[in-house]
Amino acid sequence: MEIKAVAGDIAKIRAGAIIVNHFEGAKRPEGEAAAVDKAIDGAISRLVKQGDIKGKLNEVTVLHGPGKLPAGRVVVTGLGKKKELTTNKIRGAVAETLRYLRQKNVTSAATIVQGGGVNGIKTEEAVQALTEGAVLGLYTFRRHMTKKENNNVEIKELRIVGREGAAMQRAIDSGQVLGEAVNWARDLVNEPSNFMTPSDMAAAARKLAGEYGLKVEVLEKKQMAELGMGGILGVAQGSQQPPRFIILRYKGSGASGLDIALVGKGITFDSGGIDIKPSEGMQEMKGDMAGGASVMATLIALARLKPKINVTALVPATENMPSGTAMKPGDIITAMNGKTIEVLNTDAEGRLILADALSYAKKLGAKAIIDVATLTGACRVALGEICTGAFTNDQALLDKVMAATRETGELTWQLPMFDEYREQLKSDIADIKNIGGRYGGAITAAKFLADFIDGTPWVHLDIAGTSETDKEKGYQVKGATGVPVRTLVNVILSMAKK
Repeated sequence: MEIKAVAGDIAKIRAGAIIVNHFEGAKRPEGEAAAVDKAIDGAISRLVKQGDIKGKLNEVTVLHGPGKLPAGRVVVTGLGKKKELTTNKIRGAVAETLRYLRQKNVTSAATIVQGGGVNGIKTEEAVQALTEGAVLGLYTFRRHMTKKENNNVEIKELRIVGREGAAMQRAIDSGQVLGEAVNWARDLVNEPSNFMTPSDMAAAARKLAGEYGLKVEVLEKKQMAELGMGGILGVAQGSQQPPRFIILRYKGSGASGLDIALVGKGITFDSGGIDIKPSEGMQEMKGDMAGGASVMATLIALARLKPKINVTALVPATENMPSGTAMKPGDIITAMNGKTIEVLNTDAEGRLILADALSYAKKLGAKAIIDVATLTGACRVALGEICTGAFTNDQALLDKVMAATRETGELTWQLPMFDEYREQLKSDIADIKNIGGRYGGAITAAKFLADFIDGTPWVHLDIAGTSETDKEKGYQVKGATGVPVRTLVNVILSMAKK
């Protein structure tokens, strides 16, 4: 879809539909909506007065045959109460509107700068939010469908009408970069595991490195063994698919150091291993590599936005399968940093592969580390499917992450990291065990990871509840969400400014 800024009067734009907005509680159309209302002889005003247009958030009202206007339809989008407007609500409202228009076979649309100047939202922020909402909300995954849907029309053009042309276009470009990076991650996560093996993930990394000028290195089994990566090798030994350790580098600064390492869990299918999962819902375990997809996608955005900072993404990729060669409960493995781990549950495998990846990030001398993982069902129990769980050993770094989540609308909540939780991970026969019992599971998993950080500023994001959604709402569509790509990009951009 082509998205571009244009100057002029939206009432004179020729398109399949023009979109204006209305706030809940407003007695009459305001701003550009008032001008459009005048051009169609007060049709919007009449519907507001009659109560047919209430302005509730995501409400979509279509007026056909708009008389003097060259557009085929006028669409009024509800933005909710003016004093409660946020950029995230703008994203969701435009996504809902455009999906509705796509169902009506509309192929082009134009919109005003919805929400600019309201509640301190700058024009550029509103325009970027509109763009992200459009790109994210119209996402589809149809790669394996041989039969076309009855309605397979796509919106090919969206014009955003306003006065600040150059600044608006820059905001559009940024929003499009972020939206497309998220959709790239969604594509990877939505793929079934027979099309997204560890080798396929590595091939995807090589392809995007070639497209965007990134550097890529893929370690194979022998190299992992030489580095002592007992975590990923232990998890991988039950699968016929060979593991891969993906190293993707973006170098935007002339300095030689590594400013930040992004570590993403890359379990391309998680059966649970010998501690096998129940069959119900196991098909969702193709998405256990969402953390890996998100950190790789983040580097796509960085390569296009070009901040002056050095970032490396690390993705330990493997399947977790049961077999005669699989790791067993009670086994002891040795991670890359030399620590021994008593494996009490083979379904707590993500932390084992992350132990090696975090140790590798330390070896690279990363000044800060953020890891992203669909790590624990316990986090999903604690926070539902609304919030990502956040854990840290460095509050200043997490504060940057939390500030970024407020900009992106990717809701995140900090959980504690008290030393007392580490007691649950004490082993009688190894340095640490890989589970801490029934209670506080998301926290004990984070405390496990902290053993492989060795003091480096670090944030752990548990996206078990937020990596996928089973319903369409706002700019999220059923399937993979691409959380937290936009947050990671915003964090890195804020760090690069200093």
